Amino acid sequence: MDNFTFYSPTYFAFGKGTENETGAYVKKYGGTKVLIHYGGGSAKRSGLLDRVEASLKKEGIDYVELGGVKASPLSDLVYEGIDLARKEKVDFILAVGGGSVMDSAKGIALGAVYDGDFWDFYCGKKGPVTEALPVGCVVTIAASGSEGSTDSVVTLVTEDGHEYKRCADGDILRPLFAIMNPELMMTLPPYQTASGIADIMAHCMERYFTHTKDVELTDRLLEAVMITMIKEGRRVMANPNDYEARANIMWAAMIAQNNSTGVGRAQDWGTHHMDNEIGILYGASHGAGLALLFPYWMEYAMKTQGTERFVMYANRVWGCQIDFEHPEVTGMEGIKCFQRFMKDIGMPTTISELGGKEEDIPKMVENMFHEAPNHGNFVKLTPEIAAEIYRMAL
Repeated sequence: MDNFTFYSPTYFAFGKGTENETGAYVKKYGGTKVLIHYGGGSAKRSGLLDRVEASLKKEGIDYVELGGVKASPLSDLVYEGIDLARKEKVDFILAVGGGSVMDSAKGIALGAVYDGDFWDFYCGKKGPVTEALPVGCVVTIAASGSEGSTDSVVTLVTEDGHEYKRCADGDILRPLFAIMNPELMMTLPPYQTASGIADIMAHCMERYFTHTKDVELTDRLLEAVMITMIKEGRRVMANPNDYEARANIMWAAMIAQNNSTGVGRAQDWGTHHMDNEIGILYGASHGAGLALLFPYWMEYAMKTQGTERFVMYANRVWGCQIDFEHPEVTGMEGIKCFQRFMKDIGMPTTISELGGKEEDIPKMVENMFHEAPNHGNFVKLTPEIAAEIYRMAL
């Protein structure tokens, strides 16, 4: 196991009706004027925004609103939020929504107190983030785990129309509190639920496939989360109103990404970086892109890095019997089990299902490596390797 530091200060309020306590938590953490950041109309239509605002009024906390966050949050709205936060002199950012809303809120929080361009922290000119307004969140989708993580992913749209999705991070970006009511997810469309399941599984797999030795505890923790997702994912797809399945998935999303399962071990994240380009070019959800890419990344990784991790994954997570004479057969069966599970819950299995063509690959590779040369760890991606995996996934 490698040396590590780990700091996770988020206070979690989990269960039915907890969104009604939002104002009390904002007050507890010193907020006196709040920027409420949210996505589309569902937060308003469902009455969630009204309940959150009523809880703020109850505590005498003033607020302003900024909606409009879309999947893969764009820099334009972050800039707008920074301007609004400064103009209104807010001292707390409250995200009401899923991962995209939380990531956008974190971008506003760091940009509001920074003299330069907030994008400096995303493109690598500055970092990690050490100053930001405090952030809290009311979680409506189990997927990204941003409610417990140090990360914020935002897409920059340039004047010439190019889009670059990049990540900023820092302990200060972990939300001070997260309100987590599984009931809020019961009205999600099946596709969004399935995308969240894929995202959670991917967060585990980015950590699981490592060259670091003697990480038995975090191996077992990651396996436990993945096994839970397989069981509860099937339950919730069959019955969207299954509260207990929703609850297990919601907490799994946080555990998968707050990095308690990733300490002391090298992590990969190359597949996430490849998926960014699929999302930009084809508009696929983050989870959908990860669902289709991971089997092909695993196949390439097993061929070039050896079978040991993949045999263990197949046996411990999917229950595959080990073929000791032909371990690659066992490893491939585990890969196929993941792919079948993703297909069963409605996720794509090839880029072509999204309308992708081979002539798109050079553009995806160019954007991925633009001012960002380092991708992956278990497999250190080069433009040539990334292009090969994209072709496999077509």
